Amino acid sequence: MAPVARHASPEEKLVAALIAQLEAGTTPWRRDWDGLGAGHHVNLFSGRRYSGVNPVLLSLGQLRCGSALPYWCGYVEARAHGLVPRRGSRAVHVLRPQLHQRGGSRPASDDEAESTVSGADTAPGDGRRWVSYRPLALFNAAVLQGEALPALLQARRLVERAHSRPEPERLAAAETVLGAWSVPVGFGGDRACYLPGPDRILLPERAAFHCPAALYATWAHEAIHSTGHPSRLARDLSGGMGSGGDGGRAYAREELVAELGAVLLGDRLEIGSAMANHAAYLGGWIALLRETPRVLLQVLSDARRAADLICPEPAEGAG
Repeated sequence: MAPVARHASPEEKLVAALIAQLEAGTTPWRRDWDGLGAGHHVNLFSGRRYSGVNPVLLSLGQLRCGSALPYWCGYVEARAHGLVPRRGSRAVHVLRPQLHQRGGSRPASDDEAESTVSGADTAPGDGRRWVSYRPLALFNAAVLQGEALPALLQARRLVERAHSRPEPERLAAAETVLGAWSVPVGFGGDRACYLPGPDRILLPERAAFHCPAALYATWAHEAIHSTGHPSRLARDLSGGMGSGGDGGRAYAREELVAELGAVLLGDRLEIGSAMANHAAYLGGWIALLRETPRVLLQVLSDARRAADLICPEPAEGAG
């Protein structure tokens, strides 16, 4: 892979890192759920969850720094608690939307950012409004050092343990949420898919999955596809595997929306995203991401909107 330009934007650096992971044959956002080792991404000190598309970005960053801890903080926060990142460690950047319009700029709400990015293209010169994303640098707890760190980690683990739900409760809740989605599901056969014509999801028999979490992760993936129906979010569902040209790009884009939307659902439902690996998608995703860094931001926005239709994000969030 070609080196990233010295003055590359945060989006370009993010896409370059993601492409490198995909080229290595990994889907870096996929993970089993563990309320302590791989639970929600939270601030190390306050325990507030990171929301919007940022759980996906932090999952990528967690893999890059080789950490099993979903705890994060900014540099200034760390210094205030007597901690510093180890020399040579790299920050992971999450995205804070900034809404621009004639006459000034201000922080954007998630809804404003999504409506602007996902709607008609707007540019700084058209007199309307547009969104840029201000990167916010975070450090994972695994790259911090300082005398206070062990006690802080122990305190955070105790709080997370107190709020964690047993697996049967989490799986039952996932069944309730996914079962309440308006698109009917048929079990049977040897493949999982969404059929736009009849507006129906097909899944293999439940016993065909190696664990219940894998069933719900796959179900979540196909449910995200179904949000693209013309009666809902009206995404382009015309592409097909093996298609060339625009059809191939549309297919790769929609699969990436479903993939990342399922990650967001997996985080909200606390089931993870441990579904079967579809290596055939990797080449299409790499080609798609090479087109422009903006593609990833658009896909993340579409994935968030799709996840919100099925399971709205809790009111509490850290951005």
